Amino acid sequence: MKLQDFRIGWRTLLHEPGYSLVVILGLAVGLCTCILLLGYVRYSLQYDAHVPNADQMVVVTQRYNVDPQSPLHDVAPAFLRQTALATPGVVDATVFFPSRPETTPLVVRIGEHRHHLQGLLVLPGFADMLGLQAVQGDLHQALAQPDAVVLTQATAQRLFGTTDAVGRTMQAEGKTVRVGAVVRTPPPTTTIPFDSLLGANSTLTDPMVRDELLTGQQGWMGKVLLRVTSEAALPAIVAALQQAVDRAPSLRNVPPETLARLGTRKIMDIGVTPLRHAYFDHQVQGNRVFKPGSRANPAVVAALAAIALLVLALAAINYVNLATIRVLRRQREVAVRKVLGASARRLVLHFVVESVAVSVVATVLGLVLAWLALPQFSLLMNRDLEGLLSLPHIAAALALGALLGVATALYPAWIAVRVLPTQVLAGRGDSESMAGMRWRRALTIGQVAIAMGFVSVTAAVAWQTAFALRASPGFDPAPFVIVDLPAPVRDSAPARAFMTALAAQPGVQGIAISEDPVGRLDQAWTRELRREGGPGAGMEMKGVSANFFELYRIAPEAGRLFQAALDKEDDPVPVVLNAIATRDLGFASPQAAVGQVVLFTGFDGKVVRKRVVGIAPDLHFHTLREAPRATAYELWTAGVALSVRASAPAAQVEALVRDLWPRYFPDAIMHTERAGAILAANYADESRLSTLLVIATAIALAIAAFGTYVLSATTVQRRAREIVLRKLHGARSRDIALLVVRDTGVLVLVAAIVGLPLAALAIQRYLAGYVAHAPGGYWTLLLSLAMTVMVALLAIARQARVAMRMAPADALRA
Repeated sequence: MKLQDFRIGWRTLLHEPGYSLVVILGLAVGLCTCILLLGYVRYSLQYDAHVPNADQMVVVTQRYNVDPQSPLHDVAPAFLRQTALATPGVVDATVFFPSRPETTPLVVRIGEHRHHLQGLLVLPGFADMLGLQAVQGDLHQALAQPDAVVLTQATAQRLFGTTDAVGRTMQAEGKTVRVGAVVRTPPPTTTIPFDSLLGANSTLTDPMVRDELLTGQQGWMGKVLLRVTSEAALPAIVAALQQAVDRAPSLRNVPPETLARLGTRKIMDIGVTPLRHAYFDHQVQGNRVFKPGSRANPAVVAALAAIALLVLALAAINYVNLATIRVLRRQREVAVRKVLGASARRLVLHFVVESVAVSVVATVLGLVLAWLALPQFSLLMNRDLEGLLSLPHIAAALALGALLGVATALYPAWIAVRVLPTQVLAGRGDSESMAGMRWRRALTIGQVAIAMGFVSVTAAVAWQTAFALRASPGFDPAPFVIVDLPAPVRDSAPARAFMTALAAQPGVQGIAISEDPVGRLDQAWTRELRREGGPGAGMEMKGVSANFFELYRIAPEAGRLFQAALDKEDDPVPVVLNAIATRDLGFASPQAAVGQVVLFTGFDGKVVRKRVVGIAPDLHFHTLREAPRATAYELWTAGVALSVRASAPAAQVEALVRDLWPRYFPDAIMHTERAGAILAANYADESRLSTLLVIATAIALAIAAFGTYVLSATTVQRRAREIVLRKLHGARSRDIALLVVRDTGVLVLVAAIVGLPLAALAIQRYLAGYVAHAPGGYWTLLLSLAMTVMVALLAIARQARVAMRMAPADALRA
């Protein structure tokens, strides 16, 4: 391969600027899509790779079987650290808690400014296990001193405007603390994010929490991280941890009826997840200690990788088709080169160089497009992808472009090698073989089938997402603004005063208290309820104020719901069930449960008797991906979520809250959210996936349309003599148009036979994750067929006109 080959290739491309522009733009769009999606896939695979010996680290997980759903959590009893350290195969172990619950983070004051800190409360060994490095100060000494706190560089910059923060002070909960050390900010690809660290001896650590962190006597849940010798040791380690849990008195304080329901099942099943796989453990659910954080479904990540390769393949197929047609039009040039002594190797090199030049230019343009689209792509994927276009990634993209250029040059070069100079120079145009024509038709069918599948799946995902977003939660969320308080209403005089002041404001119709707003599970907990002499049933318990159902305007299915005029706040006797709870408790009907007594064992071990006053409809505390659960509501004002019903615009109510907040909570940061936004947040991943699929589908349809156009142009050119002979024998213009349309119609039909069954299978697997499906979900298959046919007709319309206007004399002369 010589420099002259590149010069010839460039001159050839510049000689046909229209062809070059179309080819380069098509490849650039495909490469841009591929670069972004594969960059996201690589980003996902890099989670926790920065941790030293990450492949030897595991996170202890557990399934709490007392909950009827047996949810998976990545927290475990803190005492398992001591058990693990005494178990063969464990090199080191640590446990850590959040410095404050994620719903009420630590607030620090610096001058007149207040800031949130979402930090961790850690043991000294935590820093060594995660390989944390102090860029300023002494990390271990800072974690040992009571008045010191460790900040990340990003947090120091946020709080003080500089990373040189060691020795700076701030106020937190009436105490003065100083910055003892600054560590490197964890990369965004971490499942253990933090902005600050507190040691066990910190003055900001509650004594009970400190004792639990060190001893684990109460069985509190924290993140337990182990470093092990090898995967072979994991079964024995898990068995030792399971035995410790089974013997722990603090975890056996469950009601007898719960033990009876569990039978031979354990109260808690212990497991481990490799730290490098924790990001893909998407079934992990949040709890009172930790929220699940950023997670990814491995099937979705694999699907995005497949989409990237499919889009790139579609663009490459287009280029192969165009390059093949171009070779057929350059037969005389190729024949002359052969006559002048050009070898087959020389011809192949020429076409490879020309193709590599096109693909490299397209790759550079694709990188520019990816750079321009990266901010919006990061927002769409809800990830910090700032480093996606690093130098190694750019080099890999250029290598991919060069490899693509070589691969797409092989078939056109093979056709050029097969050109026979004697036939071409004698005026008998050599043409592509029937096998080659069938191969290119098969490629175009693949393009159309892929595009059809994209349309089907995209429409199904968007339709199901829209259905989930429109699904009624059991009330109208529009008038509600949710205000999160820093302390429970019942136990906080400022909270009660704030609630009274806000209720008196114009535009506020009323305020209700609950532990969680509908659609968000911050304080969820379960208890075992039973009838007298009947079986027990596990169900979620929801604490609400007496006016909760009235404010939400929720009507009972049987009996009555709580009413402010009839019920006393925090009365332990009344209870409201939903219909699922009555069925699980063995009542013949919801109506039969009204007035009956149900029992459960409280946290103090005493039996609590409650009387069912009514049956509530199902409220969507969970998403449509989960089956509705048995739920019991009790009167409880120790919640921290205020549901504010507004008669004025929500923005006006938020302004009222903002004005009142500093009077009652001077050291807390206000947080409000509209009820509709809370419900919509549960489907944020689906909404992002829908948007991404729409973009990919638009690209796939455009590429498929262009491929169809190229194939129809080739067909008209190849059958030019047949078309004009038909005209000479009396064929009308519409007959000629039908000839072209019929040829493309067969192609679309074959593509439908190939693509639609695969799309239906993909749709079925996607919808299997929901317990409620949008009506008529499979109409999307017909929609994709109709859209593809329409796009194909638009693509061949020009060639149909060319065929109808073709002059017999010109065609026969050629």
